[in-house]
Amino acid sequence: MKSSQKLKLIQSNSQPLYGEIPQALSEINYQDYDLRTPMDKPIKGLRKEAAFNQFQFIGLMNEDIIAGIAIVDLKLISNVFFYVYDLKTNELYERSLLQPLAIGTSIEPKPDTGKSRFSQLGNKVEISTNETGTERYLSVNLAKGVSAEVTLFQPATYEPLRVCSKAGYNGWVFTQKTAGLAAEGTISWGDKEYKLSKNNTRSSTDWSCGFMRRETSWNWACFSGLLNDGRSVGLNLAAGVNETGVTENCLWVDGELTKLNMANFEFERYSPEEPWRVKTTDGLLELTFQPYGRREEKINAILIASNFKQMFGYFSGWMIDNSGSKIELNNIPGFMEDHYAKW
Repeated sequence: MKSSQKLKLIQSNSQPLYGEIPQALSEINYQDYDLRTPMDKPIKGLRKEAAFNQFQFIGLMNEDIIAGIAIVDLKLISNVFFYVYDLKTNELYERSLLQPLAIGTSIEPKPDTGKSRFSQLGNKVEISTNETGTERYLSVNLAKGVSAEVTLFQPATYEPLRVCSKAGYNGWVFTQKTAGLAAEGTISWGDKEYKLSKNNTRSSTDWSCGFMRRETSWNWACFSGLLNDGRSVGLNLAAGVNETGVTENCLWVDGELTKLNMANFEFERYSPEEPWRVKTTDGLLELTFQPYGRREEKINAILIASNFKQMFGYFSGWMIDNSGSKIELNNIPGFMEDHYAKW
């Protein structure tokens, strides 16, 4: 892992490092940022703390399941969700919990070595790492026999994507992404048990935070899988967010990162079960996504809102890596997402 454990996001001028960040960050020291109103008045104290949002997401994929777990801290409210989509039976198992004022929720501002926790009335979710960040541990214990103990493996040579971009007039967003990481462990859901093996299971992570736009929307694509020759492959694409001077679009082949340009998503918003298409403007990727299932949620409250659709299915098509090799993809499991949010 390329690392400089002393490097922090906010620099001595009270501004973040913008653009792609090749080195690991020891801390997202957001309290050192000079946050101001659009009229240049400083924002401090509780108001500043309340404006800072964080979330961490882990995706798990193999020939049997697509699973996702997230801890979201929006200060006024926090959320944890966990789901398993069974690719053999087309059944979706999901749990979602909300916590007012984010009580019992914490996300340490350290992407590689911090802990994230959510607890509520006997329900507990924790994401942690070892000292070097080469292993990430997911522990889930929810009511009605829902549990998971999973380890994600990130080799020292793996290249995560780290970017920071401006958000609106006075904010910024930092995100660190991985995909194609081996994972192993067990997921139990009632009387069902899913075994995850390093030989067939791949995973993705999304660690994001910042002083985000109050209202935003995006499309997102992510997959993790294995090529016919046994190499690990991963993808992260987004449109509508984190695009001020930089994108979060990239692919990985055996942990080597290839940066991609802007992504164009084509899909039927009101019929998301129809095939999706996505390609990048640099001509390095063109994919078709066939949905098989979905997770969706609509919230329309006074201060927050969300119109969320995450589709589960398979990607096929082609992409070109840093070496110029064209890689054919056939039925790689992953997600597509269409999301409007106000927070």
